[in-house]
Amino acid sequence: MRGGSIAVVGGSIAGCAAALAAVRGGAERVTVLERADAELRDRGVGIALQADRYEELRAAGYVTPEMPWAPLTRRVWSARDGDAEYGRAVGEQPFPFRAYSWGSLWSELRRRVPEDVDYRSGAVVTTVEADADGASVVFGDGRRERFDLVIGADGYRSVVREAMFPGARPAYAGYVGWRGTSPDVTGLPSEGRDAHNIVFPGGHCMIYRIPDGKGAHVLNWVLYTSPPRIDGLHPDLRTPTSLPPGRLTSELTGHLRALVADHFPPFWAAKVLSTPAGTTFIQPIYDLEVPHYTSGRLALVGDAASVARPHIGGGSVKALQDATALEAAWQDGGSWKEILESYDTRRGPVGAAMVGLARRMGAAQVERTPDWSSMEQSRFDAWWRDQNQGSDGRSGFGGHSMKPADG
Repeated sequence: MRGGSIAVVGGSIAGCAAALAAVRGGAERVTVLERADAELRDRGVGIALQADRYEELRAAGYVTPEMPWAPLTRRVWSARDGDAEYGRAVGEQPFPFRAYSWGSLWSELRRRVPEDVDYRSGAVVTTVEADADGASVVFGDGRRERFDLVIGADGYRSVVREAMFPGARPAYAGYVGWRGTSPDVTGLPSEGRDAHNIVFPGGHCMIYRIPDGKGAHVLNWVLYTSPPRIDGLHPDLRTPTSLPPGRLTSELTGHLRALVADHFPPFWAAKVLSTPAGTTFIQPIYDLEVPHYTSGRLALVGDAASVARPHIGGGSVKALQDATALEAAWQDGGSWKEILESYDTRRGPVGAAMVGLARRMGAAQVERTPDWSSMEQSRFDAWWRDQNQGSDGRSGFGGHSMKPADG
């Protein structure tokens, strides 16, 4: 089907990919509505794409070899072992991933959005109102604009999702991710080609190199653990939010820094504790499974749809795959109904499976951590299999393949 006016609410990675999908699918007019003014600020965080999923997305035209990346080949899980500089490895596993920075990946996707797409910065959409054959977006200043289809790419606090399923909001998982990026990449084992998971009772911290966008690298890390019961903090996390540097209390940062000092091997403790405060923030962890990816003339992509905890290493893959599936449904369908039903059928089950897998991994890696002091490779392998395999015996870690034979 050709033609139609499309609004994409949200202009980050998922939004740019959805705009590309709409253009390639044959939409006549595409408008991207991004609430941030001017360029999106580089979030300074890492994104990892599993190698096979990268190849599928490259073949589909959503990523390219030119996008700056750093190779990862192995993941080493380590616990503190006295004064041993790097700690004791409790398990190792192959890790064929490509590491990106959020900003560079978004910038490359943004550049690929055709010039005739109306990309509007500072466009704050407050509500979306669907009707029988289209939908209207309502802006913060009261203006309204109508489209044949509205695609929600506006993240885990999506206003498009709220229009589709009122009250369906992400639920707080009970723990947070403390994130940071450090310019200090000196002394990394294996020349920085390994990802490292530092484990401790009640959580873990994943650390790996990412490109800095200027031809060098920075160290990206995220530490998952339950926050202390600080008055005024914990209840706030139940409503989807984030805590940028300016909102981090001294009590919370003091607790996290003490945790690192007590439980991390000396080398990794030094890397995390020397990270500039201005590049750290708190990301409360949420998840949500939506009933459908479409409703009437509304559709969801990325975290506006299913919200999976980040342990599965497939968040950005999912957003790009959603766009790929939307494009395919568009090219195959002869009507809006056919397009949207096909897209929902392709992506709804995948989103639900990712949410389920991420919950199992969150339980194993944060909520009910094993006794790391007695962990060794064979026990580690069994522990990993228990959380990683679905009911069909297959894994969605790193994202599900879009090939039918692979599920």
